[in-house]
Amino acid sequence: MRSFGVEEELLLVDAKTGALAPVSEQLLGDNHQAGPSMPGTADSPIAYTGALAPELKQEQLEAVSAPYKDLRKLAAGLRAGRAEADRQAKRFGARAVALGTYPLQASTQLVRRPRYQAMEGRYGMTLREQLTCGFHIHVGVASDDEAVAVLDRIRVWLPVLLALSGNSPYWQGADSGYASFRYQVWKRWPTAGPTELFGSASAYHSLVRVLLDCDVLLDEGMVYFDARLSRRQPTVEIRVADVCLEADHAAALAGICRALVETAAREWLDGRPPLAVPTELLRLASWRASKSAVADDLIHPLRNGRCPARAAVGALLKYVGPVLAETGDLEPVKHMASRIVRTGTGADRQRAVFARHSKLTDVVFDAVRRTHLPVAYL
Repeated sequence: MRSFGVEEELLLVDAKTGALAPVSEQLLGDNHQAGPSMPGTADSPIAYTGALAPELKQEQLEAVSAPYKDLRKLAAGLRAGRAEADRQAKRFGARAVALGTYPLQASTQLVRRPRYQAMEGRYGMTLREQLTCGFHIHVGVASDDEAVAVLDRIRVWLPVLLALSGNSPYWQGADSGYASFRYQVWKRWPTAGPTELFGSASAYHSLVRVLLDCDVLLDEGMVYFDARLSRRQPTVEIRVADVCLEADHAAALAGICRALVETAAREWLDGRPPLAVPTELLRLASWRASKSAVADDLIHPLRNGRCPARAAVGALLKYVGPVLAETGDLEPVKHMASRIVRTGTGADRQRAVFARHSKLTDVVFDAVRRTHLPVAYL
């Protein structure tokens, strides 16, 4: 059973007003704890055994889980990470909230680090306006060869993961018209988005070297593919999703991602080639997922045509179902995925709250409450 862990980017908001709270540097201090490495596993499903880490802006931070092998323990660890981020934020009159974008008009403050300052100098407004929160799932792999084989086989499924996570409809005080406007903002970066088939680990690393030689990226950390090889851990890192409003949603996505990696690795070992879907079509599928999440049609991952969201999600669950059954996760993951399709994502929740109250501050405070709900289904 493969180890897996998650990284959740969270916003920091004032506990009384809901305004952005630029307190991450105070919260973390000069000696923030580094994240855990993947090869081991966490023993406790309750204590927070991960780490809090800085992000680009002082109005956000990242909760990094320990690696787990059991989905229920990961779900509890994910919930504990949110709780620890919130506990630390409260020391400075703030709360930690799982929103893909901040709904109201606001300016932001850069974390004062040489790398981030260099990024501001190079990328200008793209960097200055950047305040988005994603959800990154790391799944253990045996080698770079296996990892790249996995990337080639999961690329067609990543838009469905984005659709299940959409949690960023508002941007600078207005409804963007998208369920995941975070994904639209994120695509401003030079390497963000879906990728071509790589074919081999050597081809992947060769492409990365070429990208770096072009002197557009500052470093390898700016290879922002929707899924990539981790630089520091023996994992595939799936980075397409918004941070999920509810911990249950996030845990279900993590379970799907682990099963997706295992299923793809088995196909590689069996000699089954990846689907040769053009990257241009994946861009369309990602755009549609970003636009409406599960509230409207998606692009079917296998038939490459428009279909109801439930059909695209059903195809994904059918693909990973045998592995989910082996790990004992099939029923809870199916239940949660079906619930998301039926009741909507975080974007739907945010819009429903605004429809009732007509105040984006109410959206923020409702999101704070939803962020810290107990994990109920896993």
